[in-house]
Amino acid sequence: MADAAAGQRGGRGGFGRGRGGQRGRGRGGRGGAAGGRGVEKEEWVPVTKLGRLVKEGKIRSLEEVYLFSLPIKEYQIIDFFLGSKLKDEVMKITPVQKQTRAGQRTRFKAYVVIGDSNGHVGLGVKVSKEVAGAIKGAIQTAKLAVIPVRRGYWGNRIGLPHTVPTKVTGKCGSVRVRLVPAPRGTGVVAAPVPRSSSSSLASRTSSPRPLARPRPSATSSRPPSTLSPGPTPSSPPSSGARPSSRPLPTRPSRTSSPTPPRSLPSASKCCLRVRRTLA
Repeated sequence: MADAAAGQRGGRGGFGRGRGGQRGRGRGGRGGAAGGRGVEKEEWVPVTKLGRLVKEGKIRSLEEVYLFSLPIKEYQIIDFFLGSKLKDEVMKITPVQKQTRAGQRTRFKAYVVIGDSNGHVGLGVKVSKEVAGAIKGAIQTAKLAVIPVRRGYWGNRIGLPHTVPTKVTGKCGSVRVRLVPAPRGTGVVAAPVPRSSSSSLASRTSSPRPLARPRPSATSSRPPSTLSPGPTPSSPPSSGARPSSRPLPTRPSRTSSPTPPRSLPSASKCCLRVRRTLA
């Protein structure tokens, strides 16, 4: 009887756990799934003039921004043009420490490279207390650092550009990177780490220098080249050429017999000369 009376009053008696009738202790029904903690995508509100022009549709491509060298201060501008095409890759995550009074403060530094495999690439670096925050900040920094890559041809200009137009050399610290144009389909010929960092650009290909063509040896069966005979002193000069007053030097022919060496006097002749001298 006491339990029934307590249940009618909305108390905590009996087997029920409710407070005040049908209201339970659950967190559901407060504005969405997962207890009302659903994250909704915020609408982009541009704060710069370039952002407002992009959102209004007055700038239709990213190349127009690069043409006039306009600084990009909002990463949403890159998402507006290349949002679905961008691919990001975490290159490295390393811990960094700072000495303080209370001890060492450890944070995480993330390197992220992004690209659309169509001539746009960017590199971002960010330090944060957590790994997830460092990666997220590095992606946003990489979007602000996206640059266009000039592309060209190797050989004939057939089809779309597929490689770098010239040899390019870059240096950072003690690391030097050199890109060399290569035929279509060669890919990136490099170590695993540079290859993965260049995978965001499918058109950037590098190749080692081609080997020099071997020269024909003296024993090869290459026919000798026939040279046209030069003008002789008696022949009339050609048009536009001055007559030569001195005759051309001639090289002795190899078929002529060589001059025999001078023979030494024999021993009998030397003895005869000594006898005549003594007589």
